[in-house]
Amino acid sequence: MELQGVGPEEELGAGRPFYNTVSITEPNDGHSWDENSSVSFSFNAIIAALYVVVCVVGLGGNALVMVAMLKLDQLGTATTVYIFNLALADGLFMVGLPFIAYQNLRSHWPFGNLTCCLVMVLDGINQFTSVFCLTAMSIDRCLAAVNPLRFSQWHSPRRAKVVILLLWPLSLLPVLPMAIHISTDSGLCTPDPHAFFDSWWPFFITYAFILGFALPFSIMIVSFVVLAVTLRSRRNNNPQSQERQRLEGQVTKMVAAVTLAFGVCWLPFYATNFYVQQSPDPGPAFGRAFQFMVFLSYSWSCANPMLYACFSEVFRKHFRTLLCRRGCWTPHIDTNTETFNLHNADSSVA
Repeated sequence: MELQGVGPEEELGAGRPFYNTVSITEPNDGHSWDENSSVSFSFNAIIAALYVVVCVVGLGGNALVMVAMLKLDQLGTATTVYIFNLALADGLFMVGLPFIAYQNLRSHWPFGNLTCCLVMVLDGINQFTSVFCLTAMSIDRCLAAVNPLRFSQWHSPRRAKVVILLLWPLSLLPVLPMAIHISTDSGLCTPDPHAFFDSWWPFFITYAFILGFALPFSIMIVSFVVLAVTLRSRRNNNPQSQERQRLEGQVTKMVAAVTLAFGVCWLPFYATNFYVQQSPDPGPAFGRAFQFMVFLSYSWSCANPMLYACFSEVFRKHFRTLLCRRGCWTPHIDTNTETFNLHNADSSVA
């Protein structure tokens, strides 16, 4: 939950739940207050504009993914169930960005305490749900590749839906401590620093890092390595058709790309939060850098649909089917969803 407001004095407001509330005061370096204020406002305006761009692109891209999964694939495989819920969480993750953009630009929260609480809780739930869905999908594909017969009952849409039903409420648990300490008394939507951060913030940033990054990312990496080794060994011992190998490679590369993007977008955010613990007065330049790290973490949810399209021919065909209804030239593309869907990619692994 990256709600923050940075004013002329570079006060860095709250980051995601349990992450950051530090005051960074610019030193008196001879510049006038108006000059500092102008620089801060310009920087905040750029960040706010980037938030709006990410919001629009993220909502549109993830909505397209959800429609494709529902209309064209009909959630017919475990993978499509996970991708649909990942897109849903990513899309809902974008909903709070206009509010954050406004606060970031104006250094003020005019929307009331209830809206503040709802935005931060929604932000946190969907943050963790996105990570948990990607982790579950990585495990699912790994198990299906290692022993298709043994884990076939788990590699099914019904079991995937059960897992998803457990992941959504599970994602609420890490957010609850923040929800009960949220406050707009300072004029910003931020956890109450007097009641919360003095004693609890180091603990919460640590467990948020473990639950929201370190543990899931480690599981993703291990799952991907096992998946890649298994597919390579199977390909050498039992040569398959070129088409089947190509589909396997596309699905593997797509999951790997989303996982890598997750690490690139989120590691800097957590690293800056831990740095603040060791350096309570990092300076105004760090305040601006932190805002960019916050923006980068939001960008992951916006980038996922683009990664699907870049690495998966299935998604490219689905997107063309949805977007190019008339007057769109799509050579050699089979848009018959009865014969071309993600079942093909799944069956090549399972």
